[in-house]
Amino acid sequence: MPESNRTEYKRELNDKLERSVVAFLNYSGGGEIIFGVDNNGSTVGVTDVDGDQLKIVDRIRNNIRPTVLGLYEVIPEQRDGKDAIRIVVSSGPQKPYYIRSKGMTENGCFVRVGGSVQPMTEQMIEGLLARRQKPSLQTTLSPRQDLTFKQLQIYYQERGLELNENFISNLDLRTGTGECNFAAYLLADENGASVKVAKYAGTDKVDLIENNEYGYRCLITATHRVLDRLEAENRTFAKIRPSCVRKRAWWIAWPCARRSSTRSSITPGT
Repeated sequence: MPESNRTEYKRELNDKLERSVVAFLNYSGGGEIIFGVDNNGSTVGVTDVDGDQLKIVDRIRNNIRPTVLGLYEVIPEQRDGKDAIRIVVSSGPQKPYYIRSKGMTENGCFVRVGGSVQPMTEQMIEGLLARRQKPSLQTTLSPRQDLTFKQLQIYYQERGLELNENFISNLDLRTGTGECNFAAYLLADENGASVKVAKYAGTDKVDLIENNEYGYRCLITATHRVLDRLEAENRTFAKIRPSCVRKRAWWIAWPCARRSSTRSSITPGT
């Protein structure tokens, strides 16, 4: 099978890897790159499959922007009894993609045209950039889909409210394709978001006294635990003078802090 708009062959790993991957990321249909095959489609094989796989993953991760995590797979395979490596590249949602060292220029942005890789014109780059979808909590896919929301339900129940079976959609916790988004991930019972409170002996942040973790749980629960901890530290100091007593709170006005922080946690788009 000859090369096409969605298939590219390479005899070996070379300095044009990033160009080819960027071209498929910027192409509407994506494509695949097969190492160990010559331009005629004949298998010549790869001598160091494991080493080349590691180099490919490292170069794609570090040399291409925006991030392409989840947009490609590196698959070892056998072709005609010889080792080969297949890279399957999806069309990226954050076009234009570019080679990091070259920047978002004609020397860094490429696209697939027929069976070849072509540099993008300045007009093409500007057009794609203008249409680029800005990532948000609502459009970013949750890294996990097996989410539970017991803590969120308890929060609503404590306020005399109930979450019905459609609450995920009602709270805008799904992407346009119906999967849980990153907002859902942050409000789930378990997540990977660390929320820490550190306490220092002075204002120079040198002598650390405490460093407590409150995250990895529903963001609303984590927020309230942090506020409870800060409230415990919210001491009032009094200066007594002959003419008056002056009091000063160390932290902030707590009712306002609780309302604003909780509202920010559950309001879509915040």
